[in-house]
Amino acid sequence: MKTIALSICTGLFLVASAAAQQPNTLTKKEKKEGWVLIFDGKTTNGWHTYRKDKAGAAWAVNDGALVFNTPSDKAEGGDLVTDKEYENYDLTLEWKISEGGNSGIIFGVKEDPKYGATYQTGIEMQVLDNIKAEDRHYPNHLAGTLYDLIGSAAVSKPKPVGEWNQARILYNHGDITLWLNGVQTAHVKVGSPEWQTILAKSKFHDWDGFAKYPKGKIALQDHGHEVAYRNIKIKQL
Repeated sequence: MKTIALSICTGLFLVASAAAQQPNTLTKKEKKEGWVLIFDGKTTNGWHTYRKDKAGAAWAVNDGALVFNTPSDKAEGGDLVTDKEYENYDLTLEWKISEGGNSGIIFGVKEDPKYGATYQTGIEMQVLDNIKAEDRHYPNHLAGTLYDLIGSAAVSKPKPVGEWNQARILYNHGDITLWLNGVQTAHVKVGSPEWQTILAKSKFHDWDGFAKYPKGKIALQDHGHEVAYRNIKIKQL
């Protein structure tokens, strides 16, 4: 009887595993709710290197993930940005970082010749190896934080290097809420007294274009370290 029960349990487990949602796909429910994929899992279509016509060769699709590999002389890097601009949305995605690695999800990016980098205008959700990356010494630079603005070790709980993390950015009429692996890591409204206080203490306090564009592009940062992204989904509100 124990052998039969074990076989049944094993079979149910395999069925459940097979039924699990595949990466870079949408369920019927998600489609009905208005979610769309902004990475197809196969190509870099819909993305390009900031202020370039196409994605740099350092960005490639491997095993259903959008991967940044440390560029060689022949492989151009740079932050990857969406072709489209977005305003008021719920964004979810998964990431995994290399040992000692650093990257970021930057949103509200204004792609304009007068701005040389995505972070001059966009706000960043940090992607980091909290154990060995140089930025681990700063609480508001840890994984999942609102970079250099809001964050703490108490809520930054990334999975070990090489494992997938679930990130969510809710950006609605200036109201920003971040989650990492289901734990809320930051919440603030752009322009509020709280925002002005934290902004004044940050490196961005005198940056003219920073956080000034509610409608903008989404960027995946090239910080010189290997990083992978997948399941990039957005629902406009």
